Amino acid sequence: MQRYVSLLKRFWETAIAAELEYRANFAIASLSSLGSLSGSLFGLFLFYRNNYTFEGWSWDEALIILGIFTILQGFAGTLLSPNLSKIVEQVQSGTLDFVLLKPIDSQFWLSLRTVSPWGMPDILFGLIILGYAGNRLYLPLQGYLWGLLPLAFGLFSLYSLWFILGATSIWFVKIYNVTEVLRGLLEAGRYPMVAYPVAYRFFFTFVIPVAFLTTVPAEAILGRGSGGWIFAAGGLAIALFIASRLFWRFALRFYTSASS
Repeated sequence: MQRYVSLLKRFWETAIAAELEYRANFAIASLSSLGSLSGSLFGLFLFYRNNYTFEGWSWDEALIILGIFTILQGFAGTLLSPNLSKIVEQVQSGTLDFVLLKPIDSQFWLSLRTVSPWGMPDILFGLIILGYAGNRLYLPLQGYLWGLLPLAFGLFSLYSLWFILGATSIWFVKIYNVTEVLRGLLEAGRYPMVAYPVAYRFFFTFVIPVAFLTTVPAEAILGRGSGGWIFAAGGLAIALFIASRLFWRFALRFYTSASS
């Protein structure tokens, strides 16, 4: 474990040093994140402008979900996209061969080899929204702490889903459209699940678990989430991670070295 922590430190120090050579990118990323957030706020405002509310969700409570969704976007931009989107390129170019030859776990290398600071503005803006909405709702600190658990489960579930899709590139080399479809489906998480018809709620809970990424953590922060849903979020995260490990090992059986 200590060896992997040391490797992770070196990986990220090198990646951040390389990225910070282009510091203007941070300003551009911040403006892009701010524009995206403004669009999300405007879309939410359109629902609430005529005193309409999602069932059981006030404006400030809906902001909690939007804040969590923005943090998820930042997490994807900081860690998932810079790493997992390159699996396709490595399969195409044959550089996956060198990854498999390294004396470290290949999934660890592919998942954590680099990090991008340009997703940090989304995380910052998400935290600001959570703080603003929580202040208006007089949420206690323990509410936020209680919400950290299902939020961590949600991040783990999102990673596992993304990695499984990335692993399918061993059979289907061009899967960029598939990952974009996943990102498009995750956009549904910016609103409470009650905003959708029953059929869509079922789909976004039990097929593509969007509800576990945003709504469940939000309800925990608001102090109305049941322990059963949090336990289910944990079980889902563990099951998806195990599935990603098993699926990756299965996929490698069909990988043919580009250099052979």
